[in-house]
Amino acid sequence: MKLIKSKQRIADHGEVFTPAWMVDAMLDLVKEESERIDSRFLEPACGSGNFLVRILKRKLAAVELKYGKSAFEKNHFALLAVMCTYGIELLPDNIVECRANMMEVLADYLNLVETDDLYAAASHVLSQNLVHGDALTMRTHDGHPITFAEWGYLGKGKFQRRDFSLETLTQMSSFSKEGTLFAHLGKHEVFTPVRTYPPMTVRDLAAIVRGEVLGEAI
Repeated sequence: MKLIKSKQRIADHGEVFTPAWMVDAMLDLVKEESERIDSRFLEPACGSGNFLVRILKRKLAAVELKYGKSAFEKNHFALLAVMCTYGIELLPDNIVECRANMMEVLADYLNLVETDDLYAAASHVLSQNLVHGDALTMRTHDGHPITFAEWGYLGKGKFQRRDFSLETLTQMSSFSKEGTLFAHLGKHEVFTPVRTYPPMTVRDLAAIVRGEVLGEAI
């Protein structure tokens, strides 16, 4: 893979891509977390997904090891692995590539096609988790405050979503020794979600992409 797209992009945005060997070496420094299905990673300048793709592959290897014999659990925990990866990217072509690269990894692992509910559900999750915006200003490309979905798997095919503002999440280290994304939410009023959704299935998530009507958020 090329480490630069153009000298002009380097000059304008400082854009240089991290080689795969270096990504793996850095992830090995947090090996246990990078291989835990429900650990959450945020890449504030995710580019086309060099880090996030490698993280997802590690998580999916963990899914295979633990749930590979059950198609139902394998599918749902693979989706959870996607749900636990987050990115922000300033350049529009990069964020499109990042979402596509992440989807390709999941689709290859689960043998998905675009008409599958799980494919559509993952597409929706990636549209929420991988944000076209600026991590420094904490704003989307069209000027709105960046929010992220905290996804949790409730079991039996149901997921829970709560939305939190990025500005709120950046304050979390003051309230958590671990300082991890979404850790110990609810211990302080500042971590009240901006929106909470009813439990959703893969079919429900797919319906959002297809424009079907769902229940209102809480």
